[in-house]
Amino acid sequence: MYELISQSAEYIKNQGVEKPETGIILGTGLGSMVNDIEVEISIDYTDIPNFPIATVEFHSGKLIYGSLSGKKVLVMNGRFHFYEGYSLQEVTFPIRVMKLLGVKTLLVSNACGAINLNYKPSSLMIIDDHINMLPGNPLVGKNISKLGPRFVDLSRPYDKILIAKMEEIAEANNIEINKGVYVSWIGPSLETRAEYRFIKTMGADVVGMSTVPEVIVANHMNMKVAAISVITDICDPDNLEEADINKILENAALAEKDLVLIFKQLVKDM
Repeated sequence: MYELISQSAEYIKNQGVEKPETGIILGTGLGSMVNDIEVEISIDYTDIPNFPIATVEFHSGKLIYGSLSGKKVLVMNGRFHFYEGYSLQEVTFPIRVMKLLGVKTLLVSNACGAINLNYKPSSLMIIDDHINMLPGNPLVGKNISKLGPRFVDLSRPYDKILIAKMEEIAEANNIEINKGVYVSWIGPSLETRAEYRFIKTMGADVVGMSTVPEVIVANHMNMKVAAISVITDICDPDNLEEADINKILENAALAEKDLVLIFKQLVKDM
């Protein structure tokens, strides 16, 4: 595995990517941040050796390198999900490659549904902790000792200093933001009423189908992590409406400007 990761990193370096310190993953419906980046290099996933291929129609499948707020960033415009048929090792492969390219901090975004009924559509939630309900862990199997230890502490998977900075940025810009727990569900079918009730008893505030595997692997490699969820719909089992993907994408777009502002300022302050 390490050899495959190294091959991918070497190819990307040869395209002109030089020591980005911050990596960013753009979630479903959240790709417009690319418009705020001074793009120097754009690489299709299909051109990168050993890379998975994004199959979700809302994900473009490009690795973007350039400057954001005066800092070099490497952006995944399109991520991979377990429900696409990939292993969790494949889902997290790009994060491994980012590490070899020099990325020290990972910023993650996702679209999700609100279990906490105090949350509003098109609002934001800083992820303070998570619950892994995917059928596995990306660290299962032979450990890549060159990248991290066999057993990884996850007592605080999301960096508390970055969380505090995001809260400060939101307050300074009058952005309403919550902080809570994200649970990763297998998908691609959305949850039933009974499942939403179960998720609530687990202590989760929002539910999505991504993020957790990438965060686990980033922690394995001692990367700092910060993540924001965009609330696209309310998951009230007693008043559950039929899922409308167009409405979900619309709500993601409405919240995106606030997400972009926070990430831009956070990158600038790092």
